[in-house]
Amino acid sequence: MDDLRTTLLTFTPDDRKEFLHFLQRQGRKQKGRLDTRLCELLLHPRAYPTPELLARLYPTEPNAVAYYALRKRLLRSLTDFLLLRQRQQDATAASSVRGLLILAQYLFETGVPRLAWNTLRKAEKLGLQNDQFEALNTVYNLQIAQAHHACADDLTDLIRRRNLNKKAADEEERANIVDSLMRQRLRQLRAKGRAGESFDAVLADTLREYDLQEAFARRPALLCRLVSIARSAMLVRRDFVSFAPFILRCYHLMEKRHGFAPAQRQYQLRLLYMIAHALYRSRRFEETTCYLTHMQTLLAESPRTHYLEMRARYTLLLAATYAFLRRNHESIQLLEAALHDTRQPLPLANELTARLGLAFHYFAEGKFQKTNQVLISIGRSDHWCEQQMGLEWMLNKNLGEMLTLLELGHAELALNRLRAVERTVRERSPEAEAGPYAYVLSYLARVRDIIDNPAAATQPAFAEQVRQMPTFLPLVREDLQALSFYSWLHARMMGRPYYEVLLEVASASPEGQTLH
Repeated sequence: MDDLRTTLLTFTPDDRKEFLHFLQRQGRKQKGRLDTRLCELLLHPRAYPTPELLARLYPTEPNAVAYYALRKRLLRSLTDFLLLRQRQQDATAASSVRGLLILAQYLFETGVPRLAWNTLRKAEKLGLQNDQFEALNTVYNLQIAQAHHACADDLTDLIRRRNLNKKAADEEERANIVDSLMRQRLRQLRAKGRAGESFDAVLADTLREYDLQEAFARRPALLCRLVSIARSAMLVRRDFVSFAPFILRCYHLMEKRHGFAPAQRQYQLRLLYMIAHALYRSRRFEETTCYLTHMQTLLAESPRTHYLEMRARYTLLLAATYAFLRRNHESIQLLEAALHDTRQPLPLANELTARLGLAFHYFAEGKFQKTNQVLISIGRSDHWCEQQMGLEWMLNKNLGEMLTLLELGHAELALNRLRAVERTVRERSPEAEAGPYAYVLSYLARVRDIIDNPAAATQPAFAEQVRQMPTFLPLVREDLQALSFYSWLHARMMGRPYYEVLLEVASASPEGQTLH
């Protein structure tokens, strides 16, 4: 694997053009042309082996030494290009503080201390306004090192300010540690299945160990991390109903006590997204759209980096919410627009989730041929989907393919897909009937009955078997994805359109609802 080629292939078509123009603007015309040529070869759809690259770059006399020097030079140019682009696109305070620091260091080195000190004061003010504690640490250290100048601030006061910032920076470092520890713990819990052990106790003990209980209540950045960790735990337990009041309380308390400065916009956007997602999974769809509307307003005022990060999540969640508000046609329009936007293409994971979502919306409309086409367009193997998107994502995709094939009248193909899903579940869980995905097997058994005898779903015995699905029905009350699959089964039992049944079942409260 060629790491340089791999890096270049991450560029969008526009990024590639921009980088090639950047190379052409460099000096050293002959060497610049070779840089550009090597870049073009590495970006070619075919991965050329090193001997062929040598032959194409140096046709008269292949020169391995010159080739590897050329690669190093291209890598340096790539690094310079990314740094310059980040500086141009990154309107955050961190980037501005770093720029002022570089300017101040240059001014000190060239003997202009008064201007250098004014620049450092600007950097300090900007860092304080935007909680840039790590950058501020560098600012204070440079100020202390240059405190001998007549124009410098008082050294004692500098040390005091430095120590206060050091405490805040240390809190942020400890929060990083807690974040990583909790995410590792969550991965371990997921491996044990849905139940797992108590995550709340682990979280409380870890926060106490790293002395972070109070810090999370004061700063939006740390609050966002805490809520993100709690949300991950909620996803393991499927406890959406109790998580929504928790995050709403945290958000509005922070908003009332401290507010959100413009520089904290990214944390506010993440919190709003997590609120909207929790409300959506709690089936409070009208409230979900309210918070998404607020999120959309803030996105329009946000720097490009924050906009790009959250736009895909916002679009996917809004489309999913519209489906449960009888606005499924708008869901389709949103996702199709996002998938066809060549100027701002979706990241790969979001693109695949958008395609899976679009297939669901077409299915709800009864457009099964289009559903099938969208699922085919995902174009990834089951192994790849499981590795990159997760086992549940892959299972949802396969179950969707199975139901679509059945609706299209391809019973034999649907049965083949059913068997493949069964095989996957049994391979992942040796004791599948009692494992975390036993609900899939119980569901597949009922679908197999329908494949064997399409009229079976309308018979009383079938309804009784559905009522006796203990591993599946509790999940329906807490997971909208499981609800969607259940609604298809229920629609077959009642002989009614799937979408209408889905909306009726979804409108019931997740708590204590009765499923017939």
